[in-house]
Amino acid sequence: MVKLAWFLPLLILLFTLPLIFSQSKSLQTQPQLLKSFKIKSPKVTSTCSYTVTIKTSCSSPSYTRDKVSLAFGDAYGNEVYAAKLDDPRSRTFERCSTDTFKISGPCMYKICYVYMLRRGSDGWKPESVKIYAPNSKAVSFTYNTFLPNGVWYGFKVCNGDLAISVS
Repeated sequence: MVKLAWFLPLLILLFTLPLIFSQSKSLQTQPQLLKSFKIKSPKVTSTCSYTVTIKTSCSSPSYTRDKVSLAFGDAYGNEVYAAKLDDPRSRTFERCSTDTFKISGPCMYKICYVYMLRRGSDGWKPESVKIYAPNSKAVSFTYNTFLPNGVWYGFKVCNGDLAISVS
């Protein structure tokens, strides 16, 4: 019994060390409701092209006719806004699908926030949003929850100029 008493804490330590020292920049968090979010007027000094990949959850309705908007940015006030991503005719945001969008906007540093707005009565459950920026690593945000209707909903993980992947 004495041998087992020292072995159990050692075993727990060995299993948790990889989690503690992981080099991943991920943070386990839930998306948040943003009560006062105003789209910023772009202060464009140069324009960049972003690729946004949105995966719809397999537990979402089979399709949605809801209007979906997206805004993302960095800690320095640079923001990209896409007023309308949805297009039911092209089968956007169907259950278990992944949709890719090319969006242009002001060049920014590390992306540290993303918010989505859904307007409609169908409902929609995004699983994740991944944003690819020029000359930067992709940033991922895991939603995996139904978006509330009529409010901006998402993540803000800005810390100075540090952006962290939320997954």
